[in-house]
Amino acid sequence: MTKVQDITSPMTLSEKKATWSLASIYALRMLGLFLIMPVLSLFAEQLEGSTPSLIGLAIGIYGISQAILQIPFGLMSDRYGRKKIIILGLILFLIGSIIAAVSSSIYGVLLGRAIQGSGAIAAPIMALVADLTQEVHRTKAMALIGLSIGVSFGIAIVAGPIVAGFIGVHGIFWLIAVLSLIAIWVVRYQVPDPQQSKKHRDAELIPSEFFHILTNKELFRLNYGIFILHAILTASFVVVPLVMRDAGLLPAEHWKVYLPVFVISMAAIIPFVILAEKKRKMKSVFIGAIVALVFADLGLMQFNATLAGIIGFLWLFFTGFNLLEATLPSLISKTAPGDLRGTAMGIYSTSQFLGAGIGGSVGGWCYGEYGASGVFLFCSVASLTWLLFSISMKPPRYWANLLISLEKINQHDANQFVADMLKINGVEDITLHYDEGVVYLKVDNKALDRAQLQMLITKYVHD
Repeated sequence: MTKVQDITSPMTLSEKKATWSLASIYALRMLGLFLIMPVLSLFAEQLEGSTPSLIGLAIGIYGISQAILQIPFGLMSDRYGRKKIIILGLILFLIGSIIAAVSSSIYGVLLGRAIQGSGAIAAPIMALVADLTQEVHRTKAMALIGLSIGVSFGIAIVAGPIVAGFIGVHGIFWLIAVLSLIAIWVVRYQVPDPQQSKKHRDAELIPSEFFHILTNKELFRLNYGIFILHAILTASFVVVPLVMRDAGLLPAEHWKVYLPVFVISMAAIIPFVILAEKKRKMKSVFIGAIVALVFADLGLMQFNATLAGIIGFLWLFFTGFNLLEATLPSLISKTAPGDLRGTAMGIYSTSQFLGAGIGGSVGGWCYGEYGASGVFLFCSVASLTWLLFSISMKPPRYWANLLISLEKINQHDANQFVADMLKINGVEDITLHYDEGVVYLKVDNKALDRAQLQMLITKYVHD
């Protein structure tokens, strides 16, 4: 029988290289998307044909094209190859960046941003991660890639105004084009080629399961949440740079607000993350973070004319935002069936990008009709709907995902293996896909008897 991976073993050097190189590609692309966010509304005011609605659309339109094409790109990668589709997506990102860089009208920037977003490579990257890592290490690898997104966002928000001060916004688009070329080089020469590509239910979309995931009430709450979270983020960045400028802070110095606000908010969420995960108070922390968003936006609505008011309530906003951005993927992973996690994450990501697109568009319209305070009122009302929708959510089960390979084990032994695993303390749920040679487990890490589980694996491997 095929050797089954030791569940306590570390990642191999090949797995580490694959994970870090793919995380760097994801980070470079997200850095390119986010780098422009804190400066685009200031720049777009000067473009030919610019209106508040079109400025908002320019900020968020990448999310609309990303949402539309994310699932098709994932399915295409199964047919044509992961790396080919990832490179295709990066080429589209490159073309969109160049179009935006040479444009003097808002419509050219809109076209460029839409093409940037059309290179929807998230699903192919996750599928390639699954191809290049062993089952027991896959969750760890995907968590690292998820972390790269948060790091990219933080760097981009701070660096955007600084870089724009030196090379201008057109220069930022050219810089993004260079980052695209670097990412293509990494895919071509640094990411290992998988020995074989196959469907991974924990990492990829299963179209036949869409309805099952979409009609899951608890997952729907979370998808609505990430939609609202990114809608209010992009709506806010239509006006935050403008109100800081109007309060007397030069655009090139906006980083002096973003840097301390972001760093201090990240430090502030650490005890809440520990409380949520280690002390198992996830629902209380989650609801509290949404409440913080509601009050932050109400505060920005009332006090956006003073720099002190902007800084204080922007800190509260990012504290809630960063906490929710960290806990939502964890809640999706805990809530989704182990063998449908890829489908659940695909729909979650689509909701996230759709929220970014719609939020930017609505934020621009609100700014044109009602000014900056109207945008923050929209954000507070949107956050309030999320709060009301989330109060009745079920407390999450604190289960982690674990995959075990069962290739070449016969059907009878596989069934008996599953039956025996269910008797182990801490193993809460099991789904066997014998045709894939994989068992998907939901485990309680606090209670799991890993030594007993490893003994059982070894028994069935070496019997």
